[in-house]
Amino acid sequence: MYRHLEHRLAKRLREFLLQRYPDASLPNVVIEPPPKVELGDFAIPIFPFAKPLRAAPLKIAEAIRAGIGEIEGIAEMQVAPPGYLNVRIDRAWMASSLVAHQKPPADVLAGKILVEHSSINPNKAAHIGHLRNAILGDTFVRLLRYAGREVDIQNYIDNTGVQVADVVVGFTHLEKKSRSEIESLARQPRFDYYCWDLYARVSQWYEQDKKNLQVRLQTLHGIEDAASETAAIADLISTAVLRRHLETMDRLDIEYDFLPRESEILHLHFWDAAFIKLRESGVLTFENEGKNKGCWVMRRAGTGTDRVSAGDSPALPSAKNKKTNGSDAISDVNDLLTGVPLRSGVDIRPSGISEEDQKVIVRSNGTVGYVGKDIAYHMWKFGLLGRDFGYRRFYRYPSQRDCWISAMEGEKDHPHFGGVAEIYNVIDARQSEAQNTVIEALRGLGYNDAADHYTHFSYEMVALTPRCAVELGYKLSEEDKTRPYIEVSGRKGFGVKADDLLDQLIVSAKNEVDSRHSQLADAERVSIATQIAIGALRYFMLKFTKQSVIAFDFKEALSFEGETGPYAQYAVVRATSIFKKAGIDPDTFCGDVARNVSGGELAKFLEGDTADEFWELWLAAAKTSYVVNQCISTTEPAYLAKHAFQLAQLFNTFYHRHPILTETDERRKQFLLVTVAVVRRELTRTLAVMGITVPPVM
Repeated sequence: MYRHLEHRLAKRLREFLLQRYPDASLPNVVIEPPPKVELGDFAIPIFPFAKPLRAAPLKIAEAIRAGIGEIEGIAEMQVAPPGYLNVRIDRAWMASSLVAHQKPPADVLAGKILVEHSSINPNKAAHIGHLRNAILGDTFVRLLRYAGREVDIQNYIDNTGVQVADVVVGFTHLEKKSRSEIESLARQPRFDYYCWDLYARVSQWYEQDKKNLQVRLQTLHGIEDAASETAAIADLISTAVLRRHLETMDRLDIEYDFLPRESEILHLHFWDAAFIKLRESGVLTFENEGKNKGCWVMRRAGTGTDRVSAGDSPALPSAKNKKTNGSDAISDVNDLLTGVPLRSGVDIRPSGISEEDQKVIVRSNGTVGYVGKDIAYHMWKFGLLGRDFGYRRFYRYPSQRDCWISAMEGEKDHPHFGGVAEIYNVIDARQSEAQNTVIEALRGLGYNDAADHYTHFSYEMVALTPRCAVELGYKLSEEDKTRPYIEVSGRKGFGVKADDLLDQLIVSAKNEVDSRHSQLADAERVSIATQIAIGALRYFMLKFTKQSVIAFDFKEALSFEGETGPYAQYAVVRATSIFKKAGIDPDTFCGDVARNVSGGELAKFLEGDTADEFWELWLAAAKTSYVVNQCISTTEPAYLAKHAFQLAQLFNTFYHRHPILTETDERRKQFLLVTVAVVRRELTRTLAVMGITVPPVM
């Protein structure tokens, strides 16, 4: 209701000013929360209106206060120097709306949103860094769905890249295993752990002799040939590891709709279709001198906007000159990429882009870099490519929801993927240049609207505190023990596997649950410990802003005190126990109060100077939708974690100061109970958006 009232106030104020100053060009109305509840509930700075209205801020504020009239939900406005309007909410109106759980209609934008997250290389077990990506992405999906948006969740699978090739090298060259032997290993419960160790060994093998890297190159070329034994082995390994990744994420209630694979992007010629468009538009040009000789390049993002015209680089054969079917277009593309002379004898001219401003998209040997394939993939996402995947079911979640995967030929009846209105790509900050290159390619192709609706949801890395590294069994030097955090490295085999982290958190949480609730059955204690562990992990990953480096620590994450998941969960458990002791269902109770108690009755306990403590708690409970909108507009879920902590903190203060079930004044007791019910509901909803459930006891 807070957000709805804020919008109503801003709209009314703007309408008033436009009516009073019809010829003025008005800035947007900005509404801020005051630093203290005593100052009001909304603060509106009037300074931005002074210049366009040619009047002093205080004079404008006074005119608004005197002339705007009644606004439903607003009690009063006060003018405050040097130029503010402090606005107080009608507490009776707000309390009645909250108790009745009113949901005003919201303006929901049309169009499907695609959130891509996780995107873990399918070559080894998922690690702690992948968990931050997945939790951020999953929470953002929940935020969007809370706001009423339609969302598709995709997890891009790079099953033809260097990382997968290295594991293939490990199996076929280091361990000399046959395809059938690898297939047998892949059926083991934690095949991804086996690949983790093998991947580290291969990295060491490369370091021993750089000539060994030639095996990697040969393997990469073998993977690109869909009919080869190497490609079959790579598919076997990546598919088995991918299934393990889905099982790991399922433990955190993280699901996906579609798994597009790079192999299909290659074999279904997505890149070929994209290359034609990029080349004809002049976004891609050929370099025939310097360090990038023989490469197809584009201007590096942020280095200028001029592009070489299509006439300055090799022209593709046009359709009117073709005497054969469309398949020859692909052949000609391949000729261009590999440097083979075209049948039509096209003259290749230089790109005209300075060397330092060039971003190589296609290497001189004809292989397409990661960014090139990503451009093609994002053109498909927006429905701009003119091609599509085949689709088949791959994984069924306990909820009976199907996760689909790309295929050369798929099932006839499948959901529609791609052709979305907006994209959020959750990928770490190190990929900023690559992401900006994709956006610039879209702009160069003339797809400015798509570029404007493509957001790189970037974040920083996850490390370990020295204490956490020691608890996980790693030996640290004396110097390491003094560092603020320890970086992890998959290539060196140093890191925290996601499943190991979850297992350790559950064990630690269960020790606490065992000490408090030994009377419960073991299975129930495990279930409670799992909820606490997942709540602790998800909250820890979300409470830091995206651009903060996280140093994970078991003790800090699992603490029942301070800004943690268990602290917020415990506030809900505490609120629930009040109703349990009273033999009352909190939701039914709220419904009864909404029907039988007037806003005036509730306001008796919310009005006056001594009631500000109560009102601050009610006001915080009213802000859930407001905070959700703030998280979406800034792509920063940390605001929601702060909201959960503030609500839990205010509730715990209220709980300790005001005996509830022993209150002798029945009207006051009813007010205290309805306060608990409203806060419990809003805190539960907030935690649910964060992917955190609340156990029955803690």
